[in-house]
Amino acid sequence: MPATTLPVSEIDLISRYVDLLWLEKGLSAHSLDAYRSDLSKYAGYLAAHDSHLLAGRREDLLTYLQWRLQQGVSARSTARALSCLRGFYRYALREALIIEDPCRDVAMPQLGRALPKALSEAEVEALLAAPNCDDALGLRDRCMLEVLYACGLRVSELVGLRLDQLNLRQGVVRVTGKGNKERLVPLGDEALDWLARYLQHARDSLLAGSGDDIVFPSRRGQPMTRQAFWHRIKQHASHAGILSPLSPHTLRHAFATHLINHGADLRVVQLLLGHSDLSTTQIYTHIARLRLRELHASHHPRG
Repeated sequence: MPATTLPVSEIDLISRYVDLLWLEKGLSAHSLDAYRSDLSKYAGYLAAHDSHLLAGRREDLLTYLQWRLQQGVSARSTARALSCLRGFYRYALREALIIEDPCRDVAMPQLGRALPKALSEAEVEALLAAPNCDDALGLRDRCMLEVLYACGLRVSELVGLRLDQLNLRQGVVRVTGKGNKERLVPLGDEALDWLARYLQHARDSLLAGSGDDIVFPSRRGQPMTRQAFWHRIKQHASHAGILSPLSPHTLRHAFATHLINHGADLRVVQLLLGHSDLSTTQIYTHIARLRLRELHASHHPRG
């Protein structure tokens, strides 16, 4: 479908809804961008068919969802788009902008729950050792990887860290996660050691006198983007010879999986990850069970 320029009224409507999400739910900028993108794509689809958001019907929505799947968009991404549209039309109905919700009786696609890919402990060690710590960038990357693995942070939480969130004396980091919820996460001796070395020997040279309180600046002294750090992770993984599939949450998944493999309580892992629902954390117990089966099959004489 060719790109369609949305009228100003549609752009304003989407912006008002996204602003409301920020006020009511405190969503991250990344989440808000995803909502804006999903709404804009559907609005563009409707505009190409001589309609608009507030005139969209149930038939339009079903046709759109089917069109997405035919274009090769994953069922999971399509389910996310439908969830976004459901929220928007509930808002429109509440504000009396429409008289009937087109999402009513539209079933959410049934999705199998994908198990996150986690690195082995040996692969994590290889990844952590990959950066060249002889220069400031390498020392910064090693420190970021250590903190990411030690604390199970989201990449967005890591690149957004400020100095006042670190308490090196108590050995904890104060993290602001999804929904602006705060949690305290222990750093561990290894991450504390690398943080002390990095703060003493590398951070000031990267800041170049900018005075910013960001913990991990870019080579230009500016806050890093998630994309930039993810690019660095892939570079280091390649140098370490890691062939396992990677994602931006690779070390977060490894953090949770390795904790549970070593006997950590599920609710403790839930608190450390900042999950609001225990069911989100329970997926890691499945990974641990799969790993146990693999070990049994590989090493037991009757496996």
